Amino acid sequence: MNESANGGVLVADELETLNKENMQTSGADAADVGIGEPEFDTAPIQTPRNVKLAMLAAVVFPPLGVLTAMGLLWGGLFNSTDLIILATMYVLTGLGITVGYHRLCTHKAFATRGPIAFFFLAFGTMAGQGPVVWWCATHRRHHQYSDKQFDPHSPHAGYEPGMVGFCKGFMHSHIGWLFEKEQPDYKRYVPDLLEDPMIMWLDRMFVPILFAGLLLPAAVSGFITGTWQGAGLGLLWGGLVRMFMLHHSTWSVNSVCHVWGQKEYRSGDESRNNPIMGILALGEGWHNNHHAFPASARHGLKWWQFDLSWIVIRSLQLVGLASKVRLPSKERMQERRRVSTPAS
Repeated sequence: MNESANGGVLVADELETLNKENMQTSGADAADVGIGEPEFDTAPIQTPRNVKLAMLAAVVFPPLGVLTAMGLLWGGLFNSTDLIILATMYVLTGLGITVGYHRLCTHKAFATRGPIAFFFLAFGTMAGQGPVVWWCATHRRHHQYSDKQFDPHSPHAGYEPGMVGFCKGFMHSHIGWLFEKEQPDYKRYVPDLLEDPMIMWLDRMFVPILFAGLLLPAAVSGFITGTWQGAGLGLLWGGLVRMFMLHHSTWSVNSVCHVWGQKEYRSGDESRNNPIMGILALGEGWHNNHHAFPASARHGLKWWQFDLSWIVIRSLQLVGLASKVRLPSKERMQERRRVSTPAS
């Protein structure tokens, strides 16, 4: 892997030996991971009741918000302020997940200074997709067993052939897995995060930061419009509707991107590159690329594969705010190509 060193302070130790590039790839590289047998994958971790309720509310209430928004939209109660707040909050919380939760914390694809990391992780928490430690532990486990028996959200593993089995697997990978009682073993999957004071504080503050993510667009819209109605619309569009849209974009990476799309690289699983999700999920939809090179900060490996998250990381690198940016070498990419073609 290529690295660049622009100075800066690591948020956590680089942990070069951290599970062989954070679970490396599934399938062909699974033997290189060396993190133990399946029976030690889970532990009786007690998620606080308020966190469970908040996560449930973050799944249940956004669809109700969308129904309300559709009614208001039909009645013409929607303006440019609502659109701007919706788009801004979608991008900010989306980057919080893709840049903060995923590429920074889970895969250590780059390093950055504490305030920058806090910014992305705070907005990732506002996304309402779970506390950062739980999210990262679940994702590292997914990479270890991708589309195998112990994958927490595979649309393929354990389901019978045919349309019924497909529908069961797809729904499980999209949303059903969220309601599983089984929890990944934090000490096994995220020992580095458990030792990071900032990350642990954000993890403990999941509930208040989640609600702050709903109040922020309400406050901004109320300030711009000077009305309580504006504040309510900000909560609706920048809070609930945004959360609904981002949830399904992220969940579609687990479901859609393991079913439909192209497989350019050998990854040992069913991960696919899906151009639509590449745009909607801010670069995460180039999923086959990601599973082939999980520690890469860049998922859209070709110039035309739009990856907003990589653009942000690269911009931070250019101004000296990101360092140790990890990318696959051309030789490594060529080795993993499913069809032998010249490296681009």
